[in-house]
Amino acid sequence: MILAEQEYVKVERTVNSLEQVDVEHKRILTLYDDKITSKHREFPIKEVMDISYREIGGKGAGLLYLHTTHGVYSYTVKSSPKHFIHVYKQLTNK
Repeated sequence: MILAEQEYVKVERTVNSLEQVDVEHKRILTLYDDKITSKHREFPIKEVMDISYREIGGKGAGLLYLHTTHGVYSYTVKSSPKHFIHVYKQLTNK
């Protein structure tokens, strides 16, 4: 069962002889009761030690960090992930 979702963007940058083009791909982080998933990764909830967020530029845009037992993974968000983090902390009693 899905507990919370957070949209993030992945920027793909391509350069040719004339210009640099940035393409934004919208993706979703999904919080379940036993895991967090992104497009290409799955993090068992027992391996996620914390989630933090740093706002950059205002209006909720910033970086969402998943602190796991295998390292820190960052996700660029365009809206505040406060609800996603709140649900995670309630789930894990942190």
